[in-house]
Amino acid sequence: MTAIATTTMNILCQPTSEAWLEQALGNVDTILLDHSHCERKAAGTAVNMMFRYPSNHKLVRQLTAIAREELEHFEQVNQILEQRGIPLSALNAPPYGKEMMSQIRHQEPNRLLDSLLISGLIEARSHERLGLLGTHLPDRKLAAFYRSLMASEARHFGIYWLLADTYFDRSIVQTRLAELAIVESEILSTLHPQPRIHS
Repeated sequence: MTAIATTTMNILCQPTSEAWLEQALGNVDTILLDHSHCERKAAGTAVNMMFRYPSNHKLVRQLTAIAREELEHFEQVNQILEQRGIPLSALNAPPYGKEMMSQIRHQEPNRLLDSLLISGLIEARSHERLGLLGTHLPDRKLAAFYRSLMASEARHFGIYWLLADTYFDRSIVQTRLAELAIVESEILSTLHPQPRIHS
């Protein structure tokens, strides 16, 4: 698949393919609906980590802010869906999320490290793909909306990385992040047939 020029965070091993962009632009309503699901899941991920690690005060404080912002984005996307007459409905999830989560090791403290880094990688990929939508969508209002979300996605990646750097030695963080970034790119190397933010 041909890659396209985009704003890609250095941690991502491969940029998004042109095939994904063509698929997304041809199925905007589905992408919007999937985006709603992604924002809800991102908020849930942050909340679940807060429940799992309640004594990690910095983590709880930072992830509270992320969960709040993800829910704000969830509401914003849902308003756009309503304006476009798209009802909220279930969608089959692509393999991306499940396969990423399968990389989380079960024993602590590795579980915490992997959870933080995988969440960060997903935010980094979201930053890239929302940026592509913001650049290429013909609907100027919708394109502007997606561009407005990019800073948040980048900041969320930064928070997850800094939390990992807080609780673990930096060399361990960098080594594991590089390993997971390879897996992340491999998962996306085959385009999922159904249009999704992370297809």
